[in-house]
Amino acid sequence: METAKNHFFSDMSVMLGRSMRHILRSMDTIITVCITPIAMMLLFVYVLGGAIRTGTDNYVNYLLPGILLIAIASGISYTAYRLFLDKQRGIIERFHSMPIARSTVLWGHVLTSVVSNVISVVVIILVALIMGFRSSAGVLPWLAVAGILVLFTLALTWVAAIAGLSAKSVEGASAFSYPLIFLPFISSAFVPTESMPSVVRAFAENQPVTSIVEAIRALLSGQPVGNDIWVALAWCVGILLAAYFFAMRVYKKRV
Repeated sequence: METAKNHFFSDMSVMLGRSMRHILRSMDTIITVCITPIAMMLLFVYVLGGAIRTGTDNYVNYLLPGILLIAIASGISYTAYRLFLDKQRGIIERFHSMPIARSTVLWGHVLTSVVSNVISVVVIILVALIMGFRSSAGVLPWLAVAGILVLFTLALTWVAAIAGLSAKSVEGASAFSYPLIFLPFISSAFVPTESMPSVVRAFAENQPVTSIVEAIRALLSGQPVGNDIWVALAWCVGILLAAYFFAMRVYKKRV
């Protein structure tokens, strides 16, 4: 008789389908994730953009990478929320009573986060195109951008899994995302770091968002990426591995 581990991918597809049905029945989650970043993009481009000096004539091109990261940081909070509800209602324990690979319960939520955030990112890019965003990048740079964003989403989603499994309340499950949403503001996402005070600049230039933003910006503009892409990948992979390890530990301990 085949074990549950032999059915890992089929079990995961079932868990993914279950989580995706929740998303499709409640599209307001994706709409909510899109509204705030789009509103911020409109505010910065049409209200504040004229007073910001970035060395480029098209501020929406400069701004877009940071807006995409904010959208992802906002979107992963729903993963923590849904995981918390599954834990609180005893749904995870019910799944564990079935002959399935236990980790697929988590992977279903994680992959759903990736799919929903991809939809949000596409919507925001379409709005940016209407606002004047233009890119000279070819297919390969766009694929590289997509890869970085998916890796960033996976990393933050596993962080969200830790929060969802550890939280004592619904508010606690989603509140962890606020610092992540704020982090792009202390980076090169909106203004060059050269304009910041020395202490703030030192932090901004050595935190993960800046390297990720700079790598995406260079790829979309067809400019040399340099070491930024390797630093960005190192941050994403490092956070992903650490968050996955701790999420699994919390999962085994709390559930």
